[in-house]
Amino acid sequence: MRQNRWEDHYTRRAKSEKWLARSVYKLQEIDNRFNLIKRGNRLLDLGCFPGSWSQYALNKVGHQGEVVGIDLNRPDHLSASGFRFIQADVLTLETEWLVREISPRDVVISDLAPSTTGIRSTDTNRSLSLAEKAVEIACALLKEKGHFVCKIFEGEDLKPFKSEVARHFRQIRLFRPKATRKRSREVYLVGVSLD
Repeated sequence: MRQNRWEDHYTRRAKSEKWLARSVYKLQEIDNRFNLIKRGNRLLDLGCFPGSWSQYALNKVGHQGEVVGIDLNRPDHLSASGFRFIQADVLTLETEWLVREISPRDVVISDLAPSTTGIRSTDTNRSLSLAEKAVEIACALLKEKGHFVCKIFEGEDLKPFKSEVARHFRQIRLFRPKATRKRSREVYLVGVSLD
């Protein structure tokens, strides 16, 4: 039997702990470090497929909270009373429509990833476009003391992007979770509004 080249310790652990994907450990580490998601929160998950980030968020927000997930693909193995799915391409989604459709959010998380080409500059630019759209949505939907997490590929535009996002939050950090694959250029930008 051929071994899956993507399978690793985190993949096996996610399966044994009934998470929908290994990426859950990235969000878990970010949340533990920055204390972002609390019971009763209303959260938006951009790029929610296959569902592990929404699954984790639902556990954290509890029955009083709510998670809305947006993606091109429905996370079929995720069903919970506090979860709502919107099938859409985030890049073409009208932010004004989304603001009318859902209530303000305490947290916006984005694990959006572009279709990669293997060409570093192209992939980095595509990642930046997704991150910029995530920031636009977060700025429109976050409550005054809301928190924001978004994935972005490291590249020459990362520093100016971080500076731009810093205008909207009291604290901005770049964070690379341990569960990130060694060869990956992804990092997470965390915007924290201090209480």
